[in-house]
Amino acid sequence: MRVILLLVLFLSACASPAPQFFGAARHDITLEGIRFAVFHDGDQAQVIRLGYLSRAARAPVPGLMVIAAERTTGCAAIPNSLRSRIPGDTGEARLSLRCPGG
Repeated sequence: MRVILLLVLFLSACASPAPQFFGAARHDITLEGIRFAVFHDGDQAQVIRLGYLSRAARAPVPGLMVIAAERTTGCAAIPNSLRSRIPGDTGEARLSLRCPGG
């Protein structure tokens, strides 16, 4: 049982991009003590929150995901483009970007 728990904890610290983001540039950033991995490919980004957060601590995460994408890519997030595969999920989201010169 302990081995399974350790495996789950270890895997929760890893971030693998969705297939659409294989080969994308990865950027790591910490905002307000929360770690994120941002995968940037053209005018799209995938943001993955790393580590565990209690339900009560998750409220600011969507806004921080937008900031993480903007700071690491140098692009502006298109308003209201943040989407998660699971509504309300704060572990992973994708968003559209408006990049300089693009």
